[in-house]
Amino acid sequence: MNFVDFTVITVRSGNGGPGAVSFHREKFVPKGGPDGGDGGKGGDVIFTADHQLHTLHDLRYHRIYRAKSGQPGSGNRRSGKNGADIHIRVPVGTIIRHEDTILADLTISGQSFTAAQGGKGGRGNQHFATSVNQIPRYAQEGIRGEEKELELELKVLADVGLVGFPNAGKSTLLSVISEARPKIADYPFTTLVPNLGIVKYGEFKSFVMADIPGLIKGAHEGKGLGDQFLRHIERSRVLIYMIDVAENDPLERFLTLRAELYAYQKGLEHKPWLICLTKCDTVEEKPALIHEDIDPRRVHYISSVTRENLQELILAVTQIIEEEQRSAEDLQD
Repeated sequence: MNFVDFTVITVRSGNGGPGAVSFHREKFVPKGGPDGGDGGKGGDVIFTADHQLHTLHDLRYHRIYRAKSGQPGSGNRRSGKNGADIHIRVPVGTIIRHEDTILADLTISGQSFTAAQGGKGGRGNQHFATSVNQIPRYAQEGIRGEEKELELELKVLADVGLVGFPNAGKSTLLSVISEARPKIADYPFTTLVPNLGIVKYGEFKSFVMADIPGLIKGAHEGKGLGDQFLRHIERSRVLIYMIDVAENDPLERFLTLRAELYAYQKGLEHKPWLICLTKCDTVEEKPALIHEDIDPRRVHYISSVTRENLQELILAVTQIIEEEQRSAEDLQD
């Protein structure tokens, strides 16, 4: 199944059923009066976040969703049956937009949002009898449902986002410290979709790590694959800049990556970050990153092949995540 993180669909809620025009007829009841029932309510269009889904693939090929309309009312004050709702399951992290307005951001599994309300059923003629009009011969039509064209955008939810140039070792690291099995090869842009892995630490603790497809200079302007996948970095709690230690001038590569992220969206500069110099088993001398913005404690020299310093990296990540969680809890209190 292909990874799809953006699509456009049309949703239509059901129309309300019309009310009935009816008069009670029964033996020995000469003046039964109006007894037209109400029409049923139209069905709603409801989105629900499901943690078992990871792509908008199915919605790309099913573009129109219609809920059922309500049934007409009938005599003897019988109301029409309500139209069935239609439920659309989407991955956790899906944003729903209509005409450039965000309607919902579904970030919790089971969270629901009604995108289109079904029309209200019309009232039957029983409601319109008065002292001066005891035999009303009219009833309300049901209210029409809503039709909307919606944009669905998926932003992957992960605690840690791995960013770097192609072949920086992101997928290898993810495969070593989690159960994920991303594609690994020695050519650029091996990773074409974000990959997620669960990294376990301590007792019954874990965090989610996302391998973002490789970026290049100018990614925020649409070069390479960056503009397609930079959105998945937005929700990460921690960013890890992955830099191949064997490449020329690792400091310049780090500054380029950071500039691309900050140019893409304001606010990313406030996220905690670490630097990983990867493939340290391939060099004899490890280069130092000396810059006024770089605290040496943020720099980790690792090798996914020999597992050098991987546990230290996981510990540093967990400390940041737990600090973020405590800060969030303090704000709630």
